[in-house]
Amino acid sequence: MPIFQIGDCLLLTIQVDLEDRMIMTLKDDLAERIAKSHAKGVLIDISALDVVDSFIGRMLANISAIARILDASTVIVGMRPAVAITLVELGMSLQGVRTALDVDRGMELIRRDTSEEAGRLHEA
Repeated sequence: MPIFQIGDCLLLTIQVDLEDRMIMTLKDDLAERIAKSHAKGVLIDISALDVVDSFIGRMLANISAIARILDASTVIVGMRPAVAITLVELGMSLQGVRTALDVDRGMELIRRDTSEEAGRLHEA
């Protein structure tokens, strides 16, 4: 699955339903790309997904946690209402994962995070 770099952000667009092995590989690949590129943000576009099970939900939360450890924020964009309902029914809150309706709004969240972080570093 291709991972695109836009400035200091990485964009991953999930276009197919993910098998467990595929999402594990994706998690590893994305962690490597974050470290190599020093990305400050990761956008994961799931607008093509009709269904998300508990394993994929956990992996999205794990990807976000890995990104945070590597100093990048994660925003999941394009979540369909049915996917959100399913995640809630499964008891998954995706703690630490921010969401936005689309890529533009997700990029704005990451830009805001990055500028706030730069401001805190400048003040210190």
